[in-house]
Order: sequence, then C-alpha cells, then structure tokens
Amino acid sequence: MSKSNYDLITRGLDIFFSGIALILLSPILVPIAILLKFTGEGEVFYLQERIGKDEKKFELIKFATMLKNSANIGTGELTLANDERVLTIGRFLRKTKINELAQLINIFLGDMSVIGPRPQTSKYYYQYSEEDRVYISKVKPGLSGIGSIIFRDEEGILEKVENPLVFDYEIITPYKGQLEKSFVKNRSILLYFKLIILTIVSIFSPQNNLYKKWLKNLPKSPKKLEKFLIKG
Repeated sequence: MSKSNYDLITRGLDIFFSGIALILLSPILVPIAILLKFTGEGEVFYLQERIGKDEKKFELIKFATMLKNSANIGTGELTLANDERVLTIGRFLRKTKINELAQLINIFLGDMSVIGPRPQTSKYYYQYSEEDRVYISKVKPGLSGIGSIIFRDEEGILEKVENPLVFDYEIITPYKGQLEKSFVKNRSILLYFKLIILTIVSIFSPQNNLYKKWLKNLPKSPKKLEKFLIKG
C-alpha cells in the first residue's frame, strides 16, 4: 500500500473513530467538564502548542489537570508521579488517561490521528535527532502510538531515577524519537490496528508485555533505560 493511500484510509478511520468516541463518551466527558469548571481553578481545558505534521504547530487539547502556571513551577513541562502541581481530580484523570480524551477533538479536526508519534513541544521535539525528525514530521501525531505504549508508566520510571529532568531529556526523549521513526518507516493499516488494540490492553492491564510479541525489530533501548521497561 502506498503512503498516500495509507494517509487517506487512516484519515477516514480517524474521523469515524473520533466521531463515534465523542458521541459514546459524551456521558463521561460532559460531567467531567462540568466538574472541572466548578472545582480546582475552574479551567476545563488546557491548550498547549505542539509540533505536528510537516512541523506545523497546533494547539493540543487536554482536560485541565494541573495548576494554571505549572509550566513555570518546579519541573516545568515534566510531570512526576506525585507532582504537587496536579489537582485532586487531575490525579484520577491522569492515572486513567481520561485527560487525553479531549484530543479526540484534535483528531476529528485533522490535527492528529488516532495512531502516530506523540506530539511534542518544541523543547522536546528538537531533542530528537535530525534524522528522526525527518521521519516523524511526515505523519500526523497520534493520540497513542509505539512511544505511548512503551512509556505508559513514564512518570513511574522518572520517580526511580536520581535526576528526572536530565534522564527524560537525554535518555527517554531521544529513544522515543527512534521508536517513532520506526513507526513511520513501517506504518501500515495492520500496524495502525495493532497499536489501537495494544493501547486498549495497556489501559486495562498496564503491566502487560504484549507489545514485545506484536512489535518486532524495535530499536534497542539504551542500557540506562532497560531495567525500567517491562520485561518480556
């Protein structure tokens, strides 16, 4: 299948899945929006500039889970497991990944895809190697993807290292770039559906290692990272 056909088919699937999900999940999403409006700091959505396909910037939509000025407090863009900047309801939304569901709007509008490289801020995007960026910029960023599945417990990993900021910036982020490049080089409709299934399985069984069996020939992880990843 040509890459243009892949893009066309996945765009149709993205519209279908995001549209259906927004309708079916509205009984959950609407009450959450109301609850956020009347608790914490009264913010429902958090918008953050991210880099998308062809390195075009767009506003990523999330449910608000942290203090408004979080980017200028503590560890900045990096969120740790017991981060004091996270609101009470925000902890639940982040743990269940419900805060990410607002990105269904990004998908429906065409900024993102259901599956693809996770969209990064400029700071982290340019921590990818130039070669990785060439590939990553060819596709729309995703709600989930290889990097999201492998690093589903990223906050837990960072809690175990001596310097989370340095470890994330110098070890995790460059490796994510390699993983996302691998997805772009091997993208197919079959892989698209595999990653959707792996994402769902990971939500209900966070410690599963199914991706080890389903995703072959992934880039080898750095030695400093190996002990923190799920074995399988």
